[in-house]
Amino acid sequence: MNRLTIRSLILLAVIALGALYVVRQPHAQGTEKVAVKNMEQLKPTAQDLAPVPKVEKSDAEWKKQLTPEQYAILRGHSTERSCSSVLLTEHRRGVFHCVGCNAPLFASDAKFESGTGWPSFTQPFIPGIITTVKDRSFGMDRDEILCSRCGAHLGHVFDDGPAPTGLRYCLNGLALKFEERP
Repeated sequence: MNRLTIRSLILLAVIALGALYVVRQPHAQGTEKVAVKNMEQLKPTAQDLAPVPKVEKSDAEWKKQLTPEQYAILRGHSTERSCSSVLLTEHRRGVFHCVGCNAPLFASDAKFESGTGWPSFTQPFIPGIITTVKDRSFGMDRDEILCSRCGAHLGHVFDDGPAPTGLRYCLNGLALKFEERP
């Protein structure tokens, strides 16, 4: 084989691998709601809505409260491995709270299966409980979501979610704890 043929075959193989990679990537467009027993929309309790001061702690206090993995995510803006969260398959009726300050962030009736490998929601449980900031890390332009109460990094929000909002709040499961509600 001559060099031109070998180069052409290598180029074709690279293009084929690239196409295969793109096709195999999860996409949020294939979303589905998973049925829970009580489909009535969850309403915030008086305790959920009670004003709570912002939580401010030193790095040492955060390290004492959180596991090393939680600290890396909440304070270091890291991301957990895809499909690693037990909350990915949590389908009971309830509320997902911030593991840093216990703020009620998302309700189970806003959760959906996005196919991305991270717990995904269409909207926050209470307006104003999430803060959005621009994230230009890793050469990408994304919207990072933070807990408004303690400033913890939770994940990112994307505009490829299902109705009614068209948004996909993509969360690190280690940033959340689940409270079952009737």
